[in-house]
Amino acid sequence: MSGTGDPSPGGNPGIDRSGTIDPIPLHQAAPGTAGGNTGRRKKRRGGGRSGDFTMVPDAEFTSYYGRPIVKESPWEADIPAYLFAGGLAGGSSLIAALADLTDRPALRRAGRLTALAGLSTSGGFLVHDLGRPERFLHMLRVVKVTSPMSVGTWILTSYAPFAGLAGAVEVARLVPSRRGVLKVLGLVDALSPLARPAGLGAALIAPALASYTAVLLSDTATPSWHTGYREMPFVFVGSAAAASAGLGLVVAPLAETAPVRRLAVAAVVLEMAAENRMEQTMGVTAEPLHDGVAGRWMRASKVLTVAGGVGSLLAGRSRAVAVASGAALLAGSLCTRFGIFEAGQASARDPKYTVVPQRERIKRQGDKRSTSRTHPAAG
Repeated sequence: MSGTGDPSPGGNPGIDRSGTIDPIPLHQAAPGTAGGNTGRRKKRRGGGRSGDFTMVPDAEFTSYYGRPIVKESPWEADIPAYLFAGGLAGGSSLIAALADLTDRPALRRAGRLTALAGLSTSGGFLVHDLGRPERFLHMLRVVKVTSPMSVGTWILTSYAPFAGLAGAVEVARLVPSRRGVLKVLGLVDALSPLARPAGLGAALIAPALASYTAVLLSDTATPSWHTGYREMPFVFVGSAAAASAGLGLVVAPLAETAPVRRLAVAAVVLEMAAENRMEQTMGVTAEPLHDGVAGRWMRASKVLTVAGGVGSLLAGRSRAVAVASGAALLAGSLCTRFGIFEAGQASARDPKYTVVPQRERIKRQGDKRSTSRTHPAAG
C-alpha cells in the first residue's frame, strides 16, 4: 500500500482494500478536507496581464464531516489529580521505608502519613470519576493481565492494606492518649510490630503504583498518549519521586532530609531526560505538549521541577530554601500530570495527530517491503 486511498467499488476514497481508513490523497483533496491542497498556482492567460493566482486556497487538516477520528477521552480533572495523588503516595512509601531503616522518625512519619493521605485522595478521585463506588468493586471480579486497567486495579488494591496499616500506626501514635478521648495505647502497642513489615510491603509495590498509570494512558488510542508509551512510565516515576522528595523537604527537619535531597536531584534528572527523549520519539504528536493549555502546564512543570532540583542542592542549611524547593517540586509534578493529560485530549480533537502517524507507518512498511524485494539475500 502506497499510503493513498484505494477507492472501493462503492466509491469511498477513504477506505482501502485492507479496511484501513485513509484520508483523501493530497492531489485529490478538495478544500476543507483532510490533506487539502496546499495552494497550487497557475499562470493567468490573456487579459494583458500575467501573474500567479491561487487556484485552490490553503485548506485545513480536518476529517470527514468535521468529526474527530479518535474519540476524546471522557475523563475530566479527576483523572490527572488521581495520577498525581497516586504517584505521591507511592514515592512517599519508598521514602518512609528508607527513613525507617535509617532511623529517621520524623521523615518516616511524614512518608507514611502522606502515603495514607495520597491513597485516600487518589481513591476518592477515581471513585468520583467512575460515578458509583461499586464500579471499582466490579473491577475486582476479574484478573486480566492484558488489561492495564485490571492490573492497575489490583496494584492499588494490593498496596492499600500495607500503606493503610503503616499510616494507621502513625495516626494512632499522634493521638494524645493521656486525655482519655481515645484509649489507643493498647492499639499502638499491638500494631507497632506490624508497622515496619507493612511499610516495606508498601515500598515494594510503590514503583508499580507510580508507573502503571502511564501504561494505562499509553494503552489508549489517544495519539499523544499512545506514541509516548516507551518513556512515559519513566517520566511518571521521576515525577512521583520528585513530588514525594519535595514533600519530605517541606515537612521533615533539616537533620533528616539528606536522603530526600539526593532523591530530588536524581528524580529531576530522570524526569527531564525521559521527557526529552519522549518528545523526540513522539514525532508530530509531541506538538500538543507545547501548544495551548497543555503547553502552559508543561512549561510551568519544567521551570518548577528544575528550580526545585537546583534548590534541593542548597537546602541542607536553610529551612526556607528547603520548603521553597519542596513546594516547587510538588507543584512541578502536579503540572506534569495535568500537562500530559491535556496534551492527550488536544491530540484526540485534531485529526492531524491520527492521520500523519498512520501515513508515516504505512510509508515505513512500504519501504521495508521494497527493501526486502531488492536486497540480494531476499531471493
